Amino acid sequence: MPEYPNRQFLNFEQPIKDLYEQIDQTKKLADKNTKVDYTHTIIQLQDSIIEKRREITENLTPWQRVQLSRHPDRPYTLKYIDKMSTNFIELHGDRNVKDDKAMVGGFAQLAGETVMFIGQQKGINTKMRQLRNFGMANPEGYRKALRLMRLAEKFNKPVITLIDTPGAFPGMEAEERGQGEAIARNIYEMIRLKVPVICVIIGEGASGGALGIGVGDRVLMLENSWYTVISPENCSSILWRSWDMKETAAEQLKLTSDNMFEFGLVDGVVPEPVGGAHWSYDEAALILKNYLVPIIKELKQIDPAERVKQRIEKFGKMGFWEELPQ
Repeated sequence: MPEYPNRQFLNFEQPIKDLYEQIDQTKKLADKNTKVDYTHTIIQLQDSIIEKRREITENLTPWQRVQLSRHPDRPYTLKYIDKMSTNFIELHGDRNVKDDKAMVGGFAQLAGETVMFIGQQKGINTKMRQLRNFGMANPEGYRKALRLMRLAEKFNKPVITLIDTPGAFPGMEAEERGQGEAIARNIYEMIRLKVPVICVIIGEGASGGALGIGVGDRVLMLENSWYTVISPENCSSILWRSWDMKETAAEQLKLTSDNMFEFGLVDGVVPEPVGGAHWSYDEAALILKNYLVPIIKELKQIDPAERVKQRIEKFGKMGFWEELPQ
């Protein structure tokens, strides 16, 4: 986790950056004037940072939550796996085309329980972002995910998916290799898996890219994540022919975690550390782990056939509609 001054700040986090700068200035004064004790002042400023983080996140607009979900310091899938579990063994390849670096997965131990982790991985710097294709998986990524799910089913191990993608890769080569079919196949197969499946949106949950690993017995969202059919920018460009209306689009899409929970599209909202997950990777991972462990225990008590039946019913009744009189 980057520490100041390497930490990055969004526009609405500027007041927090200002407080860090005040601490720096106070420490420099303390070095110059050793006769005055500035410890209490520094402690007060540190407390102010925590309070300012709380104040900012309590009043976020939908667009600001979208920005927070994309925060460059935010933990990604591999970071959550590293912080939550032990003995992670990453598995590679779809046994057909190649190993898609945007989709990662493998067995790990979570609180003594062997589970299969699968998720999109964004890069932590420019070079890694290019390698990971910015978390946008190709068809082979979704086929790799499906292969790992079937492997987990073979050994009767729960599946946990961590969703963080701006969407499946929309390039011509991805379409040529069957992007739509790969996502549709995953949805079809996931709803029939005989092992417990838990899906967590940890950042961006956009379109079919998220749905390709997003069908489970329980679907959770982190507090500052979003989940919808299209990004606010692309929605704005379609409706208004410009990205300038992205904030309005974010508001109208109702894409935040509280909206999704209200609509019944997710089963729970996982709180984040004060100010967002990027302020404490350890705390963010611990909070999520404490949600996952009891859910796994709960789902394992249900007969596999009943679990599949409940999963089908859960997704079958989603949405709002009105039947016209005949």
